[in-house]
Amino acid sequence: MIPKFTTLGSGPTTVLMLHGIGGGHVAFAPQVETLAGAGYRAVAWDMPGYGHSAPIEPYTFKGLAQSCIDLIDALQCEHVVLVGHSMGGMVAQEVVARHPGRVSRLVLSATSAAFGKRTDGRSADAWAQQFIAQRTAPLDAGQTMADVARKLVPQMVGPGSLPEGARLAEHCMAGVPAATYRRALDCLVTFDRQAALAGIGVPTLLIGGEFDRVAAPSVMQQMAAAIPRSRYVELPGIGHLTNLEAPDEFDAALLGFLGETPPDRTRDTH
Repeated sequence: MIPKFTTLGSGPTTVLMLHGIGGGHVAFAPQVETLAGAGYRAVAWDMPGYGHSAPIEPYTFKGLAQSCIDLIDALQCEHVVLVGHSMGGMVAQEVVARHPGRVSRLVLSATSAAFGKRTDGRSADAWAQQFIAQRTAPLDAGQTMADVARKLVPQMVGPGSLPEGARLAEHCMAGVPAATYRRALDCLVTFDRQAALAGIGVPTLLIGGEFDRVAAPSVMQQMAAAIPRSRYVELPGIGHLTNLEAPDEFDAALLGFLGETPPDRTRDTH
């Protein structure tokens, strides 16, 4: 089943945007408009279980990566630029690890290379289970996803965030089915692609927020150090919801990266 998506623009390069655990295709609305206006084919998906996309069984990163490849095939693009935020950044890493030849550039925002794992390789299962319990406790107590969004989003943004961006983030999270949110949380804590970072062979941009407490700047800097052809950009005053809190700054970094001539490719059309 091909995931649902929104698209705008008709340029030769397809930029596919993968949202986070509290998102949906609307979470990339500013970027879809900006990219289409700049001559790119902008696509934002609804991850399986989100929006009108059918859920997958089992709900794993392997399955999510395959759903992404299925969409790339349906879009009929040989190579694609992947832009992943938070959990979407993990899906993007999984796609590159499993299908390295399908991605021409990679943008990882407010994400990490592992969740519920320590950099020394030791397990952090207790911490991961505590994280899930904290996130699902309001639902267990009978609250709605709208209640969860009203509490969580203000905790995730930085002092310099755009109020309209935070409101859009709350709207997105409020619309996530509770069952999908629970399954995505269970999936999230299984992620570990730390060993694959050195094998990422495409130009990669990492965008972090100065006040991100979910994917800390230090974590993203470590990732950038491990990925050969990468660089890290930090958005001052911004938290975890980078592309919504500071859409202009995010878009400027993204467009600048996309406009660079790749050192190893003479043609970068998809």
